[in-house]
Amino acid sequence: MYTSGKYSSRGPALIPRMKTKHRIYYITLFSVVLLGLIATGMFQFWPHSIESTADWTLDKRSVHDAPLIRLPVSSPIPERGDLSCRMHTCFDVYRCGYNPKNRIKVYIYPLQRFVDELGVPISSTGLSREYNDLLSAISDSDFYTDDVTRACLFIPSIDVLNQNSLRIRETAQALAMLPRWDKGMNHLLFNMLPGGPPDYNTALDVPRDRALLAGGGFSTWTYRQGYDVSIPVYSPLSADVDLPERQPGPRHYFILSSQTAIHREYRAELERLKEENGEALLLLDKCSNLSQGAASARKRCYKGQVYDYPQILQESSFCVVLRGARLGQAALSDVLQAGCVPVTLADSYILPFSEVLDWKRASVVIPEEKLSEMYTILKSIPHRQVEEMQRQARWFWEAYFSSMKAIGLTTLQIINDRIYPYAARTYEQWNNPPVVKWSSVNSPLFLPLIPPRAPGFTAVVLTYDRVESLFRVITEISKVPSLAKLLVVWNNQNKSPPEETLWPKISVPLKVVRTKENKLSNRFFPYDEIETEAVLAIDDDIIMLTSDELQFGYEYFNYLYTYKMPGDIKNWVDAHMNCEDIAMNFLVANITGKAPIKVTPRKKFKCPECTAIDGLSLDQTHMVERSECINKFASVFGTMPLKVVEHRADPVLYKDDFPEKLKSFPNIGSL
Repeated sequence: MYTSGKYSSRGPALIPRMKTKHRIYYITLFSVVLLGLIATGMFQFWPHSIESTADWTLDKRSVHDAPLIRLPVSSPIPERGDLSCRMHTCFDVYRCGYNPKNRIKVYIYPLQRFVDELGVPISSTGLSREYNDLLSAISDSDFYTDDVTRACLFIPSIDVLNQNSLRIRETAQALAMLPRWDKGMNHLLFNMLPGGPPDYNTALDVPRDRALLAGGGFSTWTYRQGYDVSIPVYSPLSADVDLPERQPGPRHYFILSSQTAIHREYRAELERLKEENGEALLLLDKCSNLSQGAASARKRCYKGQVYDYPQILQESSFCVVLRGARLGQAALSDVLQAGCVPVTLADSYILPFSEVLDWKRASVVIPEEKLSEMYTILKSIPHRQVEEMQRQARWFWEAYFSSMKAIGLTTLQIINDRIYPYAARTYEQWNNPPVVKWSSVNSPLFLPLIPPRAPGFTAVVLTYDRVESLFRVITEISKVPSLAKLLVVWNNQNKSPPEETLWPKISVPLKVVRTKENKLSNRFFPYDEIETEAVLAIDDDIIMLTSDELQFGYEYFNYLYTYKMPGDIKNWVDAHMNCEDIAMNFLVANITGKAPIKVTPRKKFKCPECTAIDGLSLDQTHMVERSECINKFASVFGTMPLKVVEHRADPVLYKDDFPEKLKSFPNIGSL
């Protein structure tokens, strides 16, 4: 090939003039190169053995081109499944080994077509679109490896998502023929529709030895806690229907039922609830006047009125998800996508990903026997909590239900967290939605861990001209053992601060910073003089805190307040000279997902020197504005990040009858 390219412009005219021995030489060379290319092509595209290291993808090789494997009648069958299996008994964690990324490696078996001795396939559907999407997503992820010797987890390319399409015995034989099967050790199977008529088992009926099962219909009787993974039943409407996110809040209907295959006893009870509560409850069923097909699957009817499904789900605060023949229902995914709070009535059902997801934040679970009390139970939930649950439901769908990719990678992450628990995701990472999208500047919380330039904390005191009160605050704060520096932010551009000789004599450095504008946000500016990791921001009139109380608790979020506060909140605060403390609490609660911790008893505000003229908080419009700013900030954040808390942190022996010298913080509550 190289030779013909070199003489491409004149080659045909010169060949007749070549000597015979030269002609034979070039023909021989050409033949050798051609045979080499043919051999290379055959090696690349000929079906490899089952342990091939070729990338897993349907784009390179069609299912119909996959090698055909015949299963002898006498092929071994795995055991039914060991209900006692746990990660420490049926999973070889040593195969996973140590790696610096703390990530398991997953190998996907190459495609093969399994048939019995008569040539009948083990599945009536072959490889479904959903399972193809699942395997493709895994092969594109960081979990995937094409080196079988490095693999920690093995996933067969045998589709067992829908048991209805499987020949149970033959599928089990195909699994047992996998060269790395080893009684299912470190193998993972995905199944969403388990069981079959008449009993509909809640786990896959295919014998599978010790293999892990990611199942979509587990009950407490079949779920091996800490070993299996409960996954959702994927709804094809997730890919076919686009439901824009709807803001949480009251909806047209209070309760909606949209499932069509409900047991007659449940439907009778729902109809009775409908009679009692009228328009608050919408009870839908399939449309009898529409021809069956894909179009009718997206319609629901009530007394001849046709509704679009799943769009109608967005018109209700709560949506009923009842068990059918199987515990797992695709309706749960539809309901979450609509931002409707699911009301699950399926006794013993293991909710999807319940190992890591806190379903109390996104759903209501009611025993089947209490269906008649459903309306009363739901009415007792506060409106604000309902809004939070609506928002959480939608986020659960987006993060964990919206695609086969999301379902598959979530499953692998859960298994990964079991194997590398020291690097596992936290509760907050699994359950707290990222409400505010920060820009490219990183939050200090996630910067590389480096030691602060100085230990302790810096006290930043914002003042205007209340000098006597300021000096009392400085004197009290200077008694705190962990104080490293005291920074006074002088916010009065028309008056100079006192002379140096008049300031209190304290044991730590005291620095006065004069600002260019009188803005409340100046208290949260990350001044260069701050060398500590922790900062205490305090006003010049807060004189009811003891040194012990200050020592007991403080935190640092100045950088985020100054540079990362969303929307126009910071400008609003500066313009109104109000609510900077509320804005900071919004910011901290939104970032951490946690409520403030109360560390001292409640006290009445004391400022004997303050008057209505020089005290912002004494203005009659001050409290009115503070109510307005809460609504303003909530709209900017897109949520109410402030959390209700019923916890208060007190030091040991705080109220116990012990000598004061035995207490670490004896002066807490003394003022």
